[in-house]
Amino acid sequence: MPGISTAGAKGEVLGHEFAELFQQHYQFLYRTAYSVTGSKPDAEDVVQAIFLRLLQRGAPVEVRTNLKAYLYRAAVNGGLSSVRSRKHRDLLRDVHQLVSPAESESEADDRIRQALIQAMAQLRPKAIEILILHYEHNYSDREIARLLKTSRGTIAVTLYRARAQLKRLMTRALKEDHRDT
Repeated sequence: MPGISTAGAKGEVLGHEFAELFQQHYQFLYRTAYSVTGSKPDAEDVVQAIFLRLLQRGAPVEVRTNLKAYLYRAAVNGGLSSVRSRKHRDLLRDVHQLVSPAESESEADDRIRQALIQAMAQLRPKAIEILILHYEHNYSDREIARLLKTSRGTIAVTLYRARAQLKRLMTRALKEDHRDT
């Protein structure tokens, strides 16, 4: 896939292959990015950036054997970058909203969602990958192990530890948020 161009007969074939790749993986990557970012526009940006990089640079040779795993990791990492960048923007915006009216139920749900996203951003990328594959994409431990080329036991232990850490981070974040309001 390196050096994909759209000029000439060969370019048309490669362009067709790229379009198929896009069709095959777009929804999976979007759901992954959305699970990390919690934002439709950010998820769309992440997926577009992944496909743009593939179109411009192609896939590294060593990942062609497991392209889906490569794309998945790119979506998780792109999502994490987006969350971290948004966190800085939100801090600036929050300074302007020091006085806020009473919170509605949807605002409470948004606070919980944001706390979850921020807590996930503190986990190791590998743990986030496994959590999203398990909970968002409904993959079994065996399927995750096969995709990530690791053992089923490693997946189970990582899931257990990631859930425990996520619970601690969420509890702490929501307590701090409650004290601030």
